[in-house]
Amino acid sequence: QVQLVESGGGLVQAGGSLRLSCAASGPTFSTAAMGWFCQPPGKERDFVGAISPRGLSTTYARSVKGRFAISRDNAKNTVFLQMNSLNPEDTAVYSCAARFASGALTSRVDDYDIWGQGTQVTVSS
Repeated sequence: QVQLVESGGGLVQAGGSLRLSCAASGPTFSTAAMGWFCQPPGKERDFVGAISPRGLSTTYARSVKGRFAISRDNAKNTVFLQMNSLNPEDTAVYSCAARFASGALTSRVDDYDIWGQGTQVTVSS
């Protein structure tokens, strides 16, 4: 069973950058598509982006396209979320998730099988 642990969150000023990491345990990480989601205070969980199992394709929410980038290192069982040009609206708990079914990358929460606990990102104005 894969377990996911996020790290790298914190407090950053508007315009700044953060790099989140999601470390996975278990031998099947390289077969999973990985997604990043965020949950702003008092709101539902939103899709941020996803990456295919071998890292050959990515997809992003419109709100982060051009600012955020997802990558992965399967040798280290880790997926990354590079966040640039952050603004206060990006304040949220960010979680990574793994999807083991084959097929196109998906933004649906219910399509992901395993979730991490999340890491808080706070952007001050």
